[in-house]
Amino acid sequence: MPLTIAIDGPVGAGKSTISDEVAKRLNILHLDTGAMYRAVGLAALENGIDPMDEEKVCRMCEVGGANVDVRYQDGKQVTLLNGRDVSSAIRTQEAGGAASAVSRYVAVRSMLVRRQQEMAQQQPMLLDGRDIGTVVLPDATAKIFLTASPEVRARRRMLQLREKGDQTPFEEILAEVNARDLQDTTRKLTPLRQAEDAILVDASDLDFEETVQAILSIVEARHG
Repeated sequence: MPLTIAIDGPVGAGKSTISDEVAKRLNILHLDTGAMYRAVGLAALENGIDPMDEEKVCRMCEVGGANVDVRYQDGKQVTLLNGRDVSSAIRTQEAGGAASAVSRYVAVRSMLVRRQQEMAQQQPMLLDGRDIGTVVLPDATAKIFLTASPEVRARRRMLQLREKGDQTPFEEILAEVNARDLQDTTRKLTPLRQAEDAILVDASDLDFEETVQAILSIVEARHG
């Protein structure tokens, strides 16, 4: 079975950027599963559908209104929605909020999980998200639960938004982080939780390189 790495954790923990670097150093593919859910959320928004309306979102998926695919170009993931590159469009706060809503729906999750599992069976891969080690890849070679305090995660998110010219106040971002944590950990369908055999990495006091090295050490111990 190919090397598979599952990295779970709450919003703003740095899963995507950390996973990118870990996969690069291991020379394996990184599948950002959150991007796939963001694409479905974006599809709902673009179609004038309230992401909280489960019936309409699921109907949209059933009729092919949210065909999500992933391509790799120049070592990077390109997320496609109905054949269109939405890699940048899915990185807004609105798309993130929509993703958190649609990810609770059975039809959406079943559709995307099947696609993720198919890809992981074909080649060595790192997947990150909120239920990778518990649902998508329960037999992953190495499982990591990456987290940080809400304040640290909100501060990091604020810096990302500032680089894009977004001046959303820190207090508003922190409130959103706490709301997302509550929603993700209390949802009925596959809530965010640390898998029993996952190793906790708290990056509150770690810089980027220290976090990467911590995860690489875990992978080496599990895989060699």
